[in-house]
Amino acid sequence: MNILSNLLSQPTKIAAPKRQRRGIEIKSPREVEIMRQSAKIVATVLKEISELVQPGMTTADLDAHAEKRIREMDATPSFKGYHGFPASICSSINNEVVHGIPSKKKVIRVGDVLKVDTGAYYQGYHGDSCITIAVGEVTPEAAKLIRVAEEALYKGIEQVKAGAYLLDLAGAIEDHVKANGFSVVEDFTGHGVGRNLHEEPSVFNFRTREMPNVKLRAGMTLAIEPILNAGSKITRTLSDKWTAVTVDNSLSAQFEHTVLVTETGYEILTDRSKV
Repeated sequence: MNILSNLLSQPTKIAAPKRQRRGIEIKSPREVEIMRQSAKIVATVLKEISELVQPGMTTADLDAHAEKRIREMDATPSFKGYHGFPASICSSINNEVVHGIPSKKKVIRVGDVLKVDTGAYYQGYHGDSCITIAVGEVTPEAAKLIRVAEEALYKGIEQVKAGAYLLDLAGAIEDHVKANGFSVVEDFTGHGVGRNLHEEPSVFNFRTREMPNVKLRAGMTLAIEPILNAGSKITRTLSDKWTAVTVDNSLSAQFEHTVLVTETGYEILTDRSKV
């Protein structure tokens, strides 16, 4: 089953579900340059949100800011309307794993672990990225979970170069997560990104024989996104048909970057330090 038919049969997925391999697009220099711009928009919005978040705000406030800024930069929100998703960001708090729907009723509080995921569609191409924000002072466990999640992302990215394999990334991520006592969510994976928000290949965060071990080629663009739980790796979806939560109420954290594969390594297109 390809990505589109899989998503249509499971309309509650924005983070990519596991899927069968089809064609993998290699981006031309022109396409890469456009993706640099779409990714820069995403990075800019997430950097602004990380500086904007304060206790007492709602997740709807963050969503309004993201949509306004994405449109001001001549792009459109990738997520809004995607298989019916109603917002421009996914905002998932504490035990919410992915796909949290922004709401005026969701007030952000001190100690929250807040995941903000967003995408921008610019001149025919998407950028996609996620950050986890510690709101004020968080527990030591929460602080460690956030730190390890971000470290795991970079452990995976460091494996990226033409000639490497996707399971090199997966193994590096999985080993770091497990060494720190956390679990890798297996219900959602990273993915290719470009003309479509979700493209081939699946980018696993754990070793698996379920899919072919794809060899990376220069020009591939990947959304690498490890999702970690403090407890069980198992998730369930709430009655809103979007929000995935941990089954044991444990905390969850996620980081994601859109990454270009180069002949000698990688380029992080959604690098927030460059905006």
